[in-house]
Amino acid sequence: MMTVISRNPHLRQDFAASLVVFLVALPLCVGVAVASGVPAELGLVTGIVGGLVTGFMRGSSLQVSGPAAGLTVLVFEAVQEFGLPALGVVVLATGALQILMGALKLGRYFRAISVSVVEGMLAGIGLVLIAGQLYSMADAKAPASGLEKIAQLPGALIDAVGQTDALASLALGAGTIAVLVLWKRMPKQVRTVPGPLAAVGLATVAALVFSLPVATVEVQGLLGSVQPPPLSAFGDLANIGLLGTIVAFTLIASAESLFSAAAVDRLHDGPRTEYDKELIAQGAGNALCGVLGALPMTAVIVRSAANVQAGARTKASRVLHGVWLLLFAALLPGVLGYIPIPALAGILVYSGAKLIPVREIVSLWREHRGEALILVVTAVSIVAVSMFEGVLIGLALAVVKTAWEASHLKMEVVDKGAGPVQAYLSGNATFLRLPKILDSLEALPQDRPVELDLSGLHHLDHACRTALENWAERHSAVGTEPVRVTEPVRVTAA
Repeated sequence: MMTVISRNPHLRQDFAASLVVFLVALPLCVGVAVASGVPAELGLVTGIVGGLVTGFMRGSSLQVSGPAAGLTVLVFEAVQEFGLPALGVVVLATGALQILMGALKLGRYFRAISVSVVEGMLAGIGLVLIAGQLYSMADAKAPASGLEKIAQLPGALIDAVGQTDALASLALGAGTIAVLVLWKRMPKQVRTVPGPLAAVGLATVAALVFSLPVATVEVQGLLGSVQPPPLSAFGDLANIGLLGTIVAFTLIASAESLFSAAAVDRLHDGPRTEYDKELIAQGAGNALCGVLGALPMTAVIVRSAANVQAGARTKASRVLHGVWLLLFAALLPGVLGYIPIPALAGILVYSGAKLIPVREIVSLWREHRGEALILVVTAVSIVAVSMFEGVLIGLALAVVKTAWEASHLKMEVVDKGAGPVQAYLSGNATFLRLPKILDSLEALPQDRPVELDLSGLHHLDHACRTALENWAERHSAVGTEPVRVTEPVRVTAA
């Protein structure tokens, strides 16, 4: 291999970058799996598939795929509701849908999803993830719903302070977060070790040296953790709830991957992402993860940014990172058993906090309050209801906001005191503006002739046309003369 590297300077850079990405991905793969309620090895399986399968395919050359914190909450809920065997079915179906959408060239349309909805989705996930993992840090069982997690959290933390084991667990998790926060201020030579790996490594050493009474990762072995879904599990596809989960997985995983690809493209000057091919690559990876009963994958911006910043030039770096994950899982699985669970929880609390776009919310509130409202409502809906319903609410709000803004309508009334009252309508007349139109028309004097000029309208939907005709009939019945209506010259109707 060294001969090949010496002949290929890009491969030398990719080899070094792959080691950095591997060290970043390792604790995150394990942490996401534990937080999702599945064996830790399944997180490594997804990372391996993300490197060796998705990483080898065309799409985005430098972004790295694997289990993502953004899907942790949804995976946990799916496992609790449908069981671990059904997870493979959900992930397999998600991959199949992604491949189909990529083949139909629908990848580019995911870029049309409102950024506020996506950021609101990630913010909601971040809030639920933080709340849930704080319970793990405090060695307590988290409630089922998002609202209960947040409402009962102060009491759980207070209880932890009064118990020795829980206090040790909480302190170790808090120390992990502190290392992650302060790592950027360390000397450059120290920061060659990725922050997540350093935080978990230090927590593990502290737990061993001081014999802290904290829970550690349960090790089952790579082959023992891989459990392909049985044929009986495919019968759950008739369950409406399971189908909704598949749609949510597909929407979130695809949107997060393609938005990540757009962000990674801004970090380098190499080949741009081919969105449809990237969607197929993600689908192929998820389909294989489903067959293996592993976690779903998305492109992960943390690993992708680390890949670019480490000097990667081609997709060889992400493929090699998958090789290192495979070698670790095969040769050193026992090491996982020493990792404290509160340390992994601390990493995910930190990751969840980064999902909440505080600066973007403040900026949007100053410049585009409608978008800020969509972001906040989406996040709150995810916490209060569920992931799927929250995203649907956000999308519906985005559509309504767009329709409202597109429905620009101006109404001008000219009353010279004698002769007919003239009412001019211009712009787009849709049902959203109907109350305003009818209020203005019904305020016109009943004992005066009215001329209704619609020639300035560019769009007149069916609801508005019907309402205007009904108003004209009523006014004509009580007025001195029938209402004279000037039809639009060029208008699109709906």
